[in-house]
Amino acid sequence: MVEKIAVEAAVAHPAKKKVHIYGLLLLVIVLKPLSNLFLAWGMRNFPETLSTDPTMYVKAVIDPLVAMGIGMQIVWLLMRMALLSLADLSFVLPVTAVGYVISTLLAHVFLNEQVSVERWMGTGLIFLGTALVGFTLRNGVSK
Repeated sequence: MVEKIAVEAAVAHPAKKKVHIYGLLLLVIVLKPLSNLFLAWGMRNFPETLSTDPTMYVKAVIDPLVAMGIGMQIVWLLMRMALLSLADLSFVLPVTAVGYVISTLLAHVFLNEQVSVERWMGTGLIFLGTALVGFTLRNGVSK
């Protein structure tokens, strides 16, 4: 109900709508990589046999790091739904892809993953595509 009122107020005033979209965009961009980090971090505590033993999934879900990652994924999904109600998919999807860049950086820094030059180059291409789309006109939001 509160979200509906906020969305209606944002639609009524273009400047507020723009602020609302960018706020949601920031939340969506930050939540996804952080939730992925917590999921990956928590799942490292489980053996590779996880996929063959269903009871291990239950144990994984109640792991604090995994549970935090799942909770953040749920919030991310709700925020993304709200964002998609305000902005074009053709804008939201590419711009939120910057989360892949953040995920790669977080994996390298916090999980000590060795990221090859090819992966960094691919991540850079994603960033460039995101920047290109980010500077285009979109539903109700212009530069």
